Amino acid sequence: MADLRLLAGLFDPAKLDGLAWQPFRPGVEIFPIHGSGDAAAAALLRYRKGARVPRHLHPAHEHIVVLSGSQSDENGRYGAGTVVVNLPGTRHSVVSEDGCVVLAIWERPVVIEEP
Repeated sequence: MADLRLLAGLFDPAKLDGLAWQPFRPGVEIFPIHGSGDAAAAALLRYRKGARVPRHLHPAHEHIVVLSGSQSDENGRYGAGTVVVNLPGTRHSVVSEDGCVVLAIWERPVVIEEP
């Protein structure tokens, strides 16, 4: 039988409070779901109001599902229920003015370009 990690209640932020969130960036916490290092992985990211991830490069595909709240980048604002696909070679920075929780699935981790 495969090792399967099951999460329920992803669209209810109150149900996510009990997860073992870890620091990721200032104002952003991560809950790893699968994978780590330079391999494909999936995680939940929880942004506090005003939190940001600085400009970064996507060396491979990344898929973001906004579960609650909203986040923005240079291309627009993305509310709950939005799926964003970041293609290989693209760059952007991300901010969440109101806070949000997203599901991120990536082939390779991003490369941060700002300090």
